[in-house]
Amino acid sequence: MLFTRRNTCAFMLVLFFGSLTSIGLADRTHKIEAEDYFSLGVMTGCQLSPNGKYLVYSETRWEPPAEKRNMDLWQVEVATKKVKRLTFDRAADSSPKWSADGKFIYFTSSRKRGDETDPPYNGKKQVWRIAVDGGELFPVTRVDDGIVQFVLSDDGQSLYYTTSVEVVEDEWNDLRTKFKSLKYAHGVDDFSQLWKLDLVQWRSEKLVDEHRYITSFDVTTDERRIAMLTTPDNTLLTNEGWSQIDVYDMATKKVTNVTPDGWRDDHPVPHGWLDAVTFSADGDALAFTVSYDGYSPQIYLLEWRDDRPNIQKLDHPADVTVIGGTTHFRGETRELCFLGDIKATKRLYCMLTMQGGVQVAAVPRTPVDAVVGAYSYAKTGNQLAVVLSTTTHPPDAFIVNSPGSVDRLTNINPQVDTWIIPQIKRYHWKGAGGDEVEGILELPADYQPGKPLPTVVEIHGGPTSATHHELRFWIYGRTLLASKGYAVLSPNYRGSTGYGDKFLTDLIGRENDIEVKDILAGVDQLVADGIADPDRLGVMGWSNGGYLTNCLITTTDRFKAASSGAGVLDQIIQWGTEDTPGHVINFMQGQPWTKPGAYHKGSPIYNLGQVKTPTLIHVGENDPRVPPAHSRTLYRALKHYLNVPTELVVYPDEGHGLTTYTHRKAKMKWYLGWFDKYLLGKTDDSADATKKEHEGA
Repeated sequence: MLFTRRNTCAFMLVLFFGSLTSIGLADRTHKIEAEDYFSLGVMTGCQLSPNGKYLVYSETRWEPPAEKRNMDLWQVEVATKKVKRLTFDRAADSSPKWSADGKFIYFTSSRKRGDETDPPYNGKKQVWRIAVDGGELFPVTRVDDGIVQFVLSDDGQSLYYTTSVEVVEDEWNDLRTKFKSLKYAHGVDDFSQLWKLDLVQWRSEKLVDEHRYITSFDVTTDERRIAMLTTPDNTLLTNEGWSQIDVYDMATKKVTNVTPDGWRDDHPVPHGWLDAVTFSADGDALAFTVSYDGYSPQIYLLEWRDDRPNIQKLDHPADVTVIGGTTHFRGETRELCFLGDIKATKRLYCMLTMQGGVQVAAVPRTPVDAVVGAYSYAKTGNQLAVVLSTTTHPPDAFIVNSPGSVDRLTNINPQVDTWIIPQIKRYHWKGAGGDEVEGILELPADYQPGKPLPTVVEIHGGPTSATHHELRFWIYGRTLLASKGYAVLSPNYRGSTGYGDKFLTDLIGRENDIEVKDILAGVDQLVADGIADPDRLGVMGWSNGGYLTNCLITTTDRFKAASSGAGVLDQIIQWGTEDTPGHVINFMQGQPWTKPGAYHKGSPIYNLGQVKTPTLIHVGENDPRVPPAHSRTLYRALKHYLNVPTELVVYPDEGHGLTTYTHRKAKMKWYLGWFDKYLLGKTDDSADATKKEHEGA
């Protein structure tokens, strides 16, 4: 299936998701290479204008010679599909919001001009405004250290924003202040202040300064309430169980915690974190989600009845995993919408919530076999725009006419229409205990059954996540490896989202066990089906995928090559050093001193002596999520004690993900060279060339 025109008309579901053979390979002549990754633009969000006439979206692209991607704002006229670029600066323009009359777009930007140190051109994030037809930019805020986030009032008369202020406040205040250049584990905190800017008088007023950090906030249409999701400080650790919702009353000027002690008592674990808050149009209902590692996110509705807040958990379809932070009310209605994972797809669901706590079951609003990344309703709620991808194109903007009929508005990556893309299909097998497991299988475009292929198992992170049935070209293997002649299996192993709560929670207390069996059973099935060559098997992953790579190479020697990225090796070290320790506590079902056996069983470090697989190791130098100690330990064991071929690649100044052109290109070149050597038997020339290219970059 191929749609190459921006003015593609509405098409029915059966046509929208046609097979690869229906498009004809003759139209696709370009063989995909690693460099093609950097030609891709990524659409990350969308906002319909109040009248539905325009859609504004953020587009991220690589723009050499800059090392990092930049984000600009674009606009498309819905009726004509005419696209216009609105901003042209390396300033990370994002978070667009429409004025009530639809004449202006407000957004955040960190613009820098020369050596200026005064706002708004000092490189700090400010709110800017641009007219719907483009033209000159206008700086709305001029805060010395910049703003963090903003909300525009419904009438366009006021703009609410937060700032961050450093506070040193405890019994060691004098020493911390005297030696301020040192870094402290606590005691020096960034707290939030909430401000209101009058867009008529152009005067700012500080509303909230509670010595807490505001991670999200929303304002009612009539501006009588402001809901704030707050934490004791700005660390991720205190978001796990310590986050709460505070509501500021404009009449009384008071802040009230509406999620008091005890409201978490029915949660599966105490380490959930609250996601973005959103008000209904009438201001009497507030929706939010609570997300967890290892458990399904939950949707909550906080409703004011007789001016008193009441919290209730809402139901959602049993086979759908809610995606935290995606709840919004549809236009001016009380219909609450959210994105949900379901069997390797992502769909938009909406459910009616009526006064008094009554709800109607959620129903899908988007196509059955697409991956929806963002959505926006016009103010009336009668028009829906989404950003979605399928197996033949990356994310683009669409108008949804019905769940089975969509109208494509953009084609931001027309070069993809010429690519010889892999065959992408769902693949099923029996996993641990005989339960059904699904994954995404990518095969070369010209693959014909009967000839076993060198095969790489590409494992998603999380693990509370999933790999989706879509065209996904990223730096962790998908698209590129299949284009190079490999079969690629991306398993949605036990603990993945979109297959029901039981499938998700089966992993609790069974890491380095049940999901490893699921994956190995998938490999067995590929071999039995004649797709995978059993003598040319590889495995790779990043984050939890790196952890499972470590688990697999310490379980079996059937893999002839591995690429382990930012992978956990020891669960105790992980609990003690990562920025979200609730992740480990949930899966191990306790702290190290209460569940030492679980931590031992879940740690591949104790089976390193069994490793025979040549292993390429990657890690960011400053990774707070899976600190480099794991990767360095794995390297030391393999290199210095076990005599297993290994390389350790440390990416300078990087965190848990790689952000620069050079590092992402190096990542792809290294794993291609590694698998080519150990799975295809190519000489060391390709690996040496990769090393020289990286060193000279």
